[in-house]
Amino acid sequence: MAALSMLPICAFAQERLDSAVVSATRAGVNTPVAYENVGRETLRQANPMNSLPMALTLLPSVVTYNEGGTGLGNSAMTIRGSKGSQINVTLNGITLNDAESQEVFWVNIPSLTALLSGVQVQRGLGTSASGAGAFGASINMNTAFVQADPSVVLEESIGSYGTVISSAAISSGLTRRGIYANLAWNVGRTDGYIYGADVNATSLFAVLGWLGAGQSLRLTYLMGDQRSGITWDGIDLEQYAQDRRYNGAVGNTDNYGQHHLQLNYTRTLGPGLTWTNTVNYTRGDGYDEYHKRNKKLANYGVAGGGRADIHYRKRMDNDLWVLSSNLRFKGGQWDFTGGVNAGYYRGAHWGEVLSHPSDAWYDNQGRKWDASAFLRAEWRPLDWLTAYAEAQYRFIHYRFWGVDDDWLEYGGQDADRLDYTRPWNFFNPRAGVTAQWGRHKVYASAAIGHREPGRSDIKENIKGTGAPISPEAMLDLELGWHFTGERLEASAGLYAMEYRDMLLETGRLSDSGYAIKENVPRAWRRGIEVQAAWQPLRWLRLDGNATFSLNEIAEYTAYVPFDDYSATHPVHYGRTTMLMSPGIIAMARLQLTPWKGSVLSLDGKYVGKQFLDNSMRESLAVPTYFIAGLSLGQEFPIRMGILSLSAHVNNLLNNLYYAAGWRWESYDPNTDTVSTGVGVYPQAPRNFMLKIRLSF
Repeated sequence: MAALSMLPICAFAQERLDSAVVSATRAGVNTPVAYENVGRETLRQANPMNSLPMALTLLPSVVTYNEGGTGLGNSAMTIRGSKGSQINVTLNGITLNDAESQEVFWVNIPSLTALLSGVQVQRGLGTSASGAGAFGASINMNTAFVQADPSVVLEESIGSYGTVISSAAISSGLTRRGIYANLAWNVGRTDGYIYGADVNATSLFAVLGWLGAGQSLRLTYLMGDQRSGITWDGIDLEQYAQDRRYNGAVGNTDNYGQHHLQLNYTRTLGPGLTWTNTVNYTRGDGYDEYHKRNKKLANYGVAGGGRADIHYRKRMDNDLWVLSSNLRFKGGQWDFTGGVNAGYYRGAHWGEVLSHPSDAWYDNQGRKWDASAFLRAEWRPLDWLTAYAEAQYRFIHYRFWGVDDDWLEYGGQDADRLDYTRPWNFFNPRAGVTAQWGRHKVYASAAIGHREPGRSDIKENIKGTGAPISPEAMLDLELGWHFTGERLEASAGLYAMEYRDMLLETGRLSDSGYAIKENVPRAWRRGIEVQAAWQPLRWLRLDGNATFSLNEIAEYTAYVPFDDYSATHPVHYGRTTMLMSPGIIAMARLQLTPWKGSVLSLDGKYVGKQFLDNSMRESLAVPTYFIAGLSLGQEFPIRMGILSLSAHVNNLLNNLYYAAGWRWESYDPNTDTVSTGVGVYPQAPRNFMLKIRLSF
């Protein structure tokens, strides 16, 4: 009787905490954007070795890879060819993108798939979000989940390359006073596929919440701590041919810890009116540690000069404060959502030489203020028709000062040469319409978005190695159709993402693995996305999706740096294909559930040819590849609860391939020649993972 009496409260919790908290960033059923929802159960069944990007790899237009070759460690993804710095990632409505680089470093927040109650992936500009604007896609993650009864979940996973993952979770359930608490802990380690790609990662997740009459209060803490071998250098192609597991950075490490603290208060103010407020604080600190041979000591601020082996760290710490407040009204023919978001970021970067007494050889600071406001409306003049409009205003003020890590190496004449201050004001409107009749739904939308350059982009511009850096703008046009039947679900969508001053990677990497970018005046991503799911029998399901696209630059000129970085040499290529943007991406999956509690899933992913830079040179192409995976799972009811066993086989066909890479170039004015080097990221051959799960 007590449990039954709490069901209305649980329904309130699920509706309010799982939708109201993130409604400002999520698309609804009639929102005219392309999106996919991934539920809690799907995330739980994912390979435990996979980081979140790897767990989403079968979604439309998604391409992923892991620098260490497996699933743990530094992972990256593209959506419609858009890189990580163009993908807005939010957790409970608060951005996770680093304010300066605009990247999300997934290795710093391990084991998210086990903690999330849902993920929505939007393609294109999508809906308005806090932080850096989505400039190709957005990933909206939610940890809010309240269950009626207490529970305990224990998991142990073991697999190839010394991979061991252990986790435990406990939930109080919802008490009679409306209080609930959840605690989850995870630790994972792996040797990685390439040498020196070892990862030791720990995460802790805790929630304390209260549900009352028409209101809720929740405190969430998320911690991620990792030590991993540096893998972003990749492997030279010549070395790849001799030993694809080679890693020239063996012994160098990346160490970082991150803490997220969120306080959320949600209140129902009246019929259909909900007010949501979130305060967030994120603290991060860490360092990259290097051992280098025969280095010029003066370049590291060591007195006396000469050359010697050197041991040093590149350190950073940062703080992010965010306040978000949203008001939503839903009733009758109208839905309104409005909100404000304000954030302040402080970042510090400096170098420490451990092997020789010296001061920090570089030290620079960054400050960023980010404020935005939006208003969204959906109007249903007819039962089958919904009109959508949204407007966002965003203000950014960014400043950094000090010297960079190569300041001494290139002379060090000006101690303030990285001094930079710049405000930006952006207006981002969106509009669309959705029509639905019977089992069919069609939508059309247009959106305009803007995005500021990142810290490394600006740094390279100041040092004179690239073209001038400007904010980028994009017009996103979307047209889609969706059909839902008893056994068949299908959809198709056309998109045209038209860019002005788009920031694209030149193919070079910074010392910390960041892809350096430059503006191109006009570029576009145009394509068609199709997908279908067919369930002819209760125990048989077939899924598939495919993307066919053109990702082009109207007129591309590369600026190749001189050997001494004193100037750049222009090389004109004309109309080209964007780097790391395959024209074909496709997936197919067969899923069998022959009896209760069992699942067998066989999937395959095809990724077309990609180029390592924007020149379309065949010598700098990543060949097409196809990978398959197999998963088996079975649940057994036991006296205490449920025992689950699962097995995962990655790269089932043992395909030896590399999924991504980069190139560097330098120009010698004396010989009028361009030197080119290539690094690639080899992915592991066939490998295995076993998991046992006990829940009660």
